[in-house]
Amino acid sequence: MINIARNTTRASEVISFCVGEQEFCVDIMSVREIRGWTPAMPMPQAPSYLLGVIDLRGAVLPILDLSERLGLGSSKPTKNNVIIVVQIGSLVAGLLVDGMRDILTLVPDTVQAVPDIGTDDVRRFVSGLLPMEGRLISVIELDQIVPREATAAPESLAA
Repeated sequence: MINIARNTTRASEVISFCVGEQEFCVDIMSVREIRGWTPAMPMPQAPSYLLGVIDLRGAVLPILDLSERLGLGSSKPTKNNVIIVVQIGSLVAGLLVDGMRDILTLVPDTVQAVPDIGTDDVRRFVSGLLPMEGRLISVIELDQIVPREATAAPESLAA
C-alpha cells in the first residue's frame, strides 16, 4: 500500500468522507466498494469500535465504527451512513462513515505534517493533513485503523 503522505513522486487519487464534523480521506486503491448501511451482528467480547459483522455476498465482513476507532465517540448508524469496504494487504473490513464527499487528486507536496501536539496517537491514525478549499482533510493511515488481529480476509473477498 502506498503511504499517501510520504509518496513524494506522483499524484494519487483519494476518496474523502465525513465522520462527524471532520473530513478524512483514504487512498482510492484501498477501496473495494462503497455501500449503504447494513445492520451488523454484534460479536461477543469485541472491541468497542467493532460494530459486528455482515454477510457480504457470502463472506463475513467486520464493520468498524471509524468515529469510535478515531476516539471521536461512537456512531448511531442510520440509513444515511455509508460503509467503505477497504483492503489493506490481505485484510478486508468495512468502515462506517457518516457520508461521502469527493474523489480528489492528492499531490504529495500539498500534504502537511501532523503538528506535534504531545501525543503519538494522532500520528498513528493520521499520516498528514491536506489543506483544500478552506478546509483540512486528515489523511487516514489505514494499516493502523484496521488492526491485523481483528480482520482476516475472507477467501472470496481477497481475490
